[in-house]
Amino acid sequence: MIDAVRAELLKLRSVRGPVIALALVPVISIGVGALDGWSGRRAMDAHNPLLRPDFTAQQAGFDGVQYGMLALIAFGVLAVSGDPLGPALLAVPRRARFHAAKLAAIAVVALPVVAFSVVGSDLATQIALGPYGKSLGADGVPRSLAGAVLYLMLMCLFAAGCTVMARNALVPLAVLLPLVTVGSQLMSVAQSSRYAADLLPDRAGAQLLTVRPEHDALGPALGGLILVAWAVAAMVGGLAVLRRRDV
Repeated sequence: MIDAVRAELLKLRSVRGPVIALALVPVISIGVGALDGWSGRRAMDAHNPLLRPDFTAQQAGFDGVQYGMLALIAFGVLAVSGDPLGPALLAVPRRARFHAAKLAAIAVVALPVVAFSVVGSDLATQIALGPYGKSLGADGVPRSLAGAVLYLMLMCLFAAGCTVMARNALVPLAVLLPLVTVGSQLMSVAQSSRYAADLLPDRAGAQLLTVRPEHDALGPALGGLILVAWAVAAMVGGLAVLRRRDV
């Protein structure tokens, strides 16, 4: 198993698409985080009435990683779709082992980048906020930092599992990126579909980022469990499709 993971790590480093997508995660996260903090500081200095009433420095630090997650989803998709199945199965004939090694390699490569992006984005936001910024050790922030890392990692593995099931990159990218950017938000506007929207992986998992959860929300624990269920279902579904797939 360890040799299979090492082989997958070598393949990931040799394919340009996943490398570029992963490199964009901290760039987007930290860049958006700094921009969000700068705009928030200007709004508070000017007492701008357009500043959203629920704005807090602690929660603003997590806005950047939600944009960086788009690049991370692309990484999860491209890491799977860019690997020809035939040659890979010649090296690792057992498909369950191959699938596990692929997902493990994706997690190993993504984890340090995700952790750096989460902390860097929050730090950039607090620095840009200037006198309005808060410490990374403020009440509720350390838990949300850990939750943000878990959130992004599970969304990445969810995207990878969906790609295995779809057998190509086009369908997951065409579905997941619009869903995360606008789909679930639009569903949450209508009262009839709001509860269903809250159960979608991106919105449920986003509860892990909340510093001060709302009373009527799912909460970090339940939201995290729902996202875990989505990720596990995608990975198990990917294995089921892989076992039946002709090379």
